[in-house]
Amino acid sequence: MQVHKLITRALQHSRLLFLSLLLACSLPVLAMNLQQAMAALPNAKAQGLVGEQPNGYLGVVQAGTDTELLVKLINDARRAEYNRLARENNIAVSDVEAMAGQKAIERTVRGHFILLDGNWIQKR
Repeated sequence: MQVHKLITRALQHSRLLFLSLLLACSLPVLAMNLQQAMAALPNAKAQGLVGEQPNGYLGVVQAGTDTELLVKLINDARRAEYNRLARENNIAVSDVEAMAGQKAIERTVRGHFILLDGNWIQKR
């Protein structure tokens, strides 16, 4: 009887360990990092999923697989950079955001989306 309990516990422990290992190995596949988001950005813009806003951040034009995560990762990186630039130049973050937004909209290629007056439009 003791041997049976030990074997049962060992199997349960092995199963739990296997499931934990499987989950740990699959998490990197499920999560997107900033580098992957940056690589996916041109395609997301071309598909009309994301666009540039006057506030210097990306916005979701049309929801898609991982679109919100892509926008969040890139916007978090932009926010950190805007804060750094504002601190180094002793100016308000909102000024950096506005300048970055203006440049991003100017640099947006024809056919990609920009936010103007609260509406997403394709740049002509």
